[in-house]
Amino acid sequence: MKNRERILQSANFKGGAFQNLSKTSVLAKGVTYFKMIKDSLNKPEDVKPPVALPSVKTDLKSIQSEKPVIIWFGHSSYFIHMNGINILVDPVFSGFASPFSFMIKAFPGSDVYTADDLPAIDILILTHNHYDHLDVKTISNIRNKVKSCYVPLGVGEKLERLGLNDRLITELDWWESEDVRNGIELTATPARHFSGRGFRRGGSLWTSYVLKIFGYNLYLGGDSGYDSHFKEIGDKFDSFDLAILECGQYNANWPQIHMMPEEAVQACIDLRAAMLFPVHWGKFALSTHSWNEPIIRVAKAALEKKVAFTTPMIGEPIIINEHYPHATWWNL
Repeated sequence: MKNRERILQSANFKGGAFQNLSKTSVLAKGVTYFKMIKDSLNKPEDVKPPVALPSVKTDLKSIQSEKPVIIWFGHSSYFIHMNGINILVDPVFSGFASPFSFMIKAFPGSDVYTADDLPAIDILILTHNHYDHLDVKTISNIRNKVKSCYVPLGVGEKLERLGLNDRLITELDWWESEDVRNGIELTATPARHFSGRGFRRGGSLWTSYVLKIFGYNLYLGGDSGYDSHFKEIGDKFDSFDLAILECGQYNANWPQIHMMPEEAVQACIDLRAAMLFPVHWGKFALSTHSWNEPIIRVAKAALEKKVAFTTPMIGEPIIINEHYPHATWWNL
């Protein structure tokens, strides 16, 4: 591993694994893996939508905008375009989010985009190495389109094995920044989560990012439980035009590593963001809540706390300071 020395020297790597800023348990006290597996095998029917999800098929290759345009692909995958620059975050186009194709399959209607729909990708950003964020089939399919890639410390080796040129990969520790190109800066910022594929955990870092792009500030949240790091990031960066935050796949069995919808709204407040874009829902059933409960709860909390939020369908463009879709399309 070419960055082994950097990993060993990282302040976030202790006891042979990366650690969160606060003491964090993957499972709640008293919860066993047997209970978690039993719950996952007895999910209610409404964890999946009753019909195919509606979507908009925007032509990604023809977008031209002097303001940031964001296209959501469901769950935590999305595309950002501005001034001819194409950015792709946590793409999962394989149709499943697990080691095996017959497990955790995408909802009908949520997989309308494929790797073939993507233009050349100037910047690929990955937040951590879980199956629903780092999809090996997708990475293998798009590797020839990618011009540069930014990942948490320790993730680069996986991408190299998938055929991505190591000269294109930049690994970041928390609070490290890169001037990606003129007008674009990317900073890795803390998150409260974990990493691992299979049984090994903590071998690579997990992260959120601050994307400064031609005068706009975007917060790319990745996966994170609620904690004080949101306020710290908000204090350091002053404000954001948009915060992309997870609001789904929560469970009482793992309350510290994913946010409840109401916590996502509070995180947006802590970040001092002008607009909340709730993600990590609408494509996979990784927990036991109903498929649309996250967005129902986050919308209710946002209205109560007077937090502006946007709720696009898959493929429906968000344009910063110009167009924020707000239809309640999930009432199917």
